[in-house]
Parts: sequence; structure tokens; C-alpha cells
Amino acid sequence: MDRNRNDVIGQKFGVAPIADKMREARLRWYGHVLRGKEDSVRKIGLKFEVVGKRPRGRPKQRWSDTLHMDLKVAGVHLI
Repeated sequence: MDRNRNDVIGQKFGVAPIADKMREARLRWYGHVLRGKEDSVRKIGLKFEVVGKRPRGRPKQRWSDTLHMDLKVAGVHLI
């Protein structure tokens, strides 16, 4: 019996890659946040800026960084 790779099986059955599904969910949530009221917690959290110094080393990836990459992949450009 031959071995079948997971990506071959996924293509055969038309299963979308998990990265695409996660990107789609993040963009859907971003749209949900944008449609919310200005005083809602989710909108305040989106615009929240932390004051102070960041720790040394490589910066941790923020949700907004991931969102900008998702928008770039989707072909949506924010002003």
C-alpha cells in the first residue's frame, strides 16, 4: 500500500488549507469590529496604544500586524 500525503488527500477532497480558513476568520472578525459602535470594548481595544518601553529582543507579533498581512494577501489596501 502506498502512502498518501496529507496535502494530496486535501486537494483530492477539496479541503481548504487551514491558513486560508484562519485568514478568512480574522478578516471576518475585523469587519465585525469595524461595524461596531465607537464606544464598544472591541473597537476601543483595536485603537488602544500602550505607553511605555517595549522589552528587549524581537517584538512579539501583534494581532494588527497579522491583520495587515492578511489584508495585503487579500489585495485590500488601507489608507
